[in-house]
Amino acid sequence: MVAPSPTHCSTRKHQAFSIPTIDMSLDRYVVCDKILQACEEHGFFKLVNHGVPSRIISSMEEESHDFFSKPACEKQEAGSPSPFGYGCKSIGLKGDMGELEYILLEANSASISRRSTTMSTDPEKFSTVVSEYVQTTKDLSCKVLDLMAQGLRLPDKSLSCLIQDNDNDSCFRVNHYPPFEGNSERDSTNGGPLIGFGEHCDPQLLTILRSNNVGGLQIYSKDNHWISVPPHPAELCVFVGDALQVLTNKRFHSVRHRVLANCNKQSRISMMYFGAPSLTASLSPLQQTVSPHRHVIYKTFTWGEYKKAVYSGRLGDRRLEFFELA
Repeated sequence: MVAPSPTHCSTRKHQAFSIPTIDMSLDRYVVCDKILQACEEHGFFKLVNHGVPSRIISSMEEESHDFFSKPACEKQEAGSPSPFGYGCKSIGLKGDMGELEYILLEANSASISRRSTTMSTDPEKFSTVVSEYVQTTKDLSCKVLDLMAQGLRLPDKSLSCLIQDNDNDSCFRVNHYPPFEGNSERDSTNGGPLIGFGEHCDPQLLTILRSNNVGGLQIYSKDNHWISVPPHPAELCVFVGDALQVLTNKRFHSVRHRVLANCNKQSRISMMYFGAPSLTASLSPLQQTVSPHRHVIYKTFTWGEYKKAVYSGRLGDRRLEFFELA
């Protein structure tokens, strides 16, 4: 199991922290300002009135529950995650462990259709549901990236075009945290809470996460405390990733987060769209984010180079500092 951070959040700090929740139905300029502030201060925010239909969310959750309720031997027919397929316990290539099982898919309809034959007794339905969910969360990601670009005074579509590229490396993951017999808040042998998914930053541009009404997600605040993120059926979570931190010259911050082991009677399901550019896409601070008062922080490198560096290490290792200029 991944070794947890020794730092715990106090009640006072927890109460003082207000997780940004942004209403997408408000005036565009208001939404833009709120997203900009959330990305600069926290690297994380929640969305309401986001436009992803509840029907699509419910269908995706139903397909997820159907898959994870199968016997282990049937789930394993989906193939080991190398990198796409079904995985259990193992989180990373280096054997990082957590209290979960998951499926990982490429975020394109053709690949989803091929994989569906090993994941469902009704592959056509599974493929349709997953593809529809992925497309709607991709569309939302593009809207969010366009609002970020506007707030940063970047050219229109300069961020969203990275995940619209036909060769984009985006992926879709569903995590299942079965009920864990114990208390996730009690101390583990490492002196911290039991971990379902170890602390890490997402390497991609951004992540759109939806979870069912079961808690466990925590983000690491700027004042070095773990803050619990209560689930809500009408909300989606947005995480700034490492690639976006680079493009904004560290104006936006990639947020560390983790999931505690599930001690609830109900299974926790979380569904994540990871928006990523093509493997050959160049990453470096955009011109508009550089000024005499804010010099270039990162070298130029490709997403493929960074992805290889990230996944060659252990979960939670920080690789981004190796790409900083001396």
